[in-house]
Amino acid sequence: MEKHVSAVLVAAGSSTRMGFDKLSFDLGGETVLGRSIRAFEESPLVSEIVLVAGKNREYVEAQAAACTKPVQVVQGGATRAESAKNGVLAAHGELVAVHDAARPFVSEAVIEAVVEAAAKCGAAAPAVPVKDTIKQATRGDGKKVPAECVVETTPDRSTLYAVQTPQCFDRAAYLAALEELDEEKARLVTDDCSLFELTGRTVQLTQGDYANLKITTREDLPRTKQKEGTAMRIGHGYDVHRLVEGRKLILGGVEVPYEKGLLGHSDADVLAHAVMDAVLGAAALGDIGQHFPDTAKEYEGADSLALARRVAEILKEHGYRIENIDSTILCQRPKLASYIPAMRQKLADAFGMPVDAVSVKATTEEHLGFTGEGLGIAAHAVALIEKL
Repeated sequence: MEKHVSAVLVAAGSSTRMGFDKLSFDLGGETVLGRSIRAFEESPLVSEIVLVAGKNREYVEAQAAACTKPVQVVQGGATRAESAKNGVLAAHGELVAVHDAARPFVSEAVIEAVVEAAAKCGAAAPAVPVKDTIKQATRGDGKKVPAECVVETTPDRSTLYAVQTPQCFDRAAYLAALEELDEEKARLVTDDCSLFELTGRTVQLTQGDYANLKITTREDLPRTKQKEGTAMRIGHGYDVHRLVEGRKLILGGVEVPYEKGLLGHSDADVLAHAVMDAVLGAAALGDIGQHFPDTAKEYEGADSLALARRVAEILKEHGYRIENIDSTILCQRPKLASYIPAMRQKLADAFGMPVDAVSVKATTEEHLGFTGEGLGIAAHAVALIEKL
C-alpha cells in the first residue's frame, strides 16, 4: 500500500467515571497510553502518530518522548468529536486511523485490516458481532436506569455489531464530511464513522477483536500481578480540635453555621485532617504534621482541601491510587446530617475520586467525654489504597 497513514490517538478524556487518569494505569511495566502508542509505532503501515491531549498534556508528551516514529501532540477540544477533528487536522497522512487511546490491546491484524479497507473504500472500522441479546427500552422521564425501564423491542442480534477503533478514513473525505455536516446532524455524531454515515458516505466493517476492549470503568481494568503485600494497603487517621468562639466551623471543606469554630493553625478542618492522615498512613508516608507543619507560616489559615489535593498528588507520585475513604465525625453539636452530602463531594473532588467512594458519617457521644460536653470535635478515617 502506497498511501501514507497517520494514527490519531485520542487521549484527551477526563476519566470522570474512573476517578483517576486511566491512561496512566500500569499494565505490568507499561501504561495504557504507552501500550497504545507502541501498537501503532510497531505497525509498518503507520508513518506518523498524532496524540490528542487534554489537561493531561504534560503526561501525554512524556509518554510520547520515547516513540521512534514522527510524533506530535495537539490539544483536544470540549468533546471527543472535536478532539478527533483537531488530530485529523494536524495529521499529514492521506489516511487517518483514529483510535481511542484507552484501547491498549489493539492488534496489528486489526490495524492492518482497517487501513487496507479504508484505502480501497474511503472509510472502515473494526467490529465484532454482539454476543448478548439486546433490549431496546425506555422509561417515561427519559432516564436510563435498567431496573426501571420497560422493554419495547428486541433487535435481531444477527445484524448487530460492536464497533471498535481504530476507525480509518481518507483524510480529504473526512474533512469534506465535516464541512457538509450541519449543526443538527452534528449532535448525532457518536463515533467517527457516524460522521461519514450522516453525510451519505459508505463505511465498511472489518474484522475486530474481542480483546480490543476500551477501558472505561474500573471493572475494565486488568488485574496485574503485584508483589506480595504491596497490592492494597489500609491506613487510619484521627484528629481533634477544640471548639472556640470567633472561628468558622469548617468540616470536610464545608462551612457549617455555628456559634463556635475549631481552633488550629490552618482552618482546623478536623475531618479533612483525619482523612489526609489515613491516606498518608496507608502509604507509610508520615502524617500532615510532617508535610504541613504548624510552625510554618505558609500554612497559617490554610484551606485544608488545598492540602488534601497536595496529599493526593503525593500518593500518585509514589505510585498509589486511593480506592475508598470511610470517615466518622464525633460531634455533639451542631447537627451535621444535612451537610454531609456536600462534605463527601468536596472530599471526593479534592482527592480525585468518585463521590460514591467517599463515606462521611457523624455521631454524638451521648454527652460523654470532651466531644460529648461540646468542648471539641474529633474525626476518625480509614482509607484503602492500591499500588498502580
